[in-house]
Amino acid sequence: MAQEETPENEQSLSSLFQSAKNSQGDLDTLDPRSEDFKSLLASSIDTLQRCSKLVDQLALFSTNEDLEDVSTSNIQYLGIDYLLSELTMRSYSPTDRKSQLNNASDLLEHFLIRLDEYSLLSPPDKKLLESYKEGRTQFRIIGDNAGMEAKRNTKIKRFQDEKALKSKLKLLNEQSQSLNVDDEVIRNLYLAEIQLFVHQAFQSLDLISQERQILASMPSQPDPNRRDHPQAQSDDRDHRNGTANRQAYSERLDPSELLNGSRPHRGILDSGGRPLQPFTITSKRTDLRKGVFRPGHSLPTMSIDEYLEEEHKRGGIIDGGGPASERVIEPDEDDQAAQDAATMKAREWDEYVEANPKGAGNTINRG
Repeated sequence: MAQEETPENEQSLSSLFQSAKNSQGDLDTLDPRSEDFKSLLASSIDTLQRCSKLVDQLALFSTNEDLEDVSTSNIQYLGIDYLLSELTMRSYSPTDRKSQLNNASDLLEHFLIRLDEYSLLSPPDKKLLESYKEGRTQFRIIGDNAGMEAKRNTKIKRFQDEKALKSKLKLLNEQSQSLNVDDEVIRNLYLAEIQLFVHQAFQSLDLISQERQILASMPSQPDPNRRDHPQAQSDDRDHRNGTANRQAYSERLDPSELLNGSRPHRGILDSGGRPLQPFTITSKRTDLRKGVFRPGHSLPTMSIDEYLEEEHKRGGIIDGGGPASERVIEPDEDDQAAQDAATMKAREWDEYVEANPKGAGNTINRG
């Protein structure tokens, strides 16, 4: 070691690191949009940064030593940079996202390089690290030129490897809870955790590379504080119009009242300047703001029953038909006048048919 380790600093480092890991577990139970999540995330990042500084002050790791020279209790601190990078990626800021991605990728690279110095990277992982160094912005775990079958096999293998690492870590964690736990079990537990971090670190680097390309293709967002920004120009225009027309009369109202027919289109003030009905002063920006979370299609303004009732009032629906029209009205046998009228109607029809036989009017085919 480069300097003598102080028990006070070691105790402080151990408690800080354990507190940071506990906080990271609590973050998974909170809503990322809540203030509690943001506050706990900021404090966790600060705690891990203090842990990283203590590791450097104590010189716990050196390029001149092997893994066997590192004490069991210090192996867990090899994952500080990985944990810090994961928290950095979760602290999303649209205006500073590129800087966050750069910080996270630098932490992951430092984490992997340090593990490589202790020969903790497998040959495939060392190959991935070299691939990342050659092209940090285009890094992919599975190359774009790989075939569909190769991509599928690689994804399956990495999924199986991660599942096996988690199972091993769970087993070792259960063994470490016993009273007479061996130091070798604790050491294997920390090493298994580091191997899982390595597996997930390359996945994070892949995601960072993809997000960088997405951000690079997006148009840059103008500063809203600049005078040439559309929002600033709109605010200035509204301010000027409001100052110039402060005493002017206006009938700009909420158009929703006109559309639903709740208020006739007439003046809102009488000759004496008194309001005739309640009204709402609005603007185009207010209408646009209200429509942000509305669906893209028009919503119904009345139910089907209300519409049919309105159509019936306007005479747009003809009554009749249906089962009621199939009922035959039986004649009243006591109504002699109605029977005589029906008999005369039938007799007139018979005379008409006799005077006009079938086909009498068809003269086209006659020779």
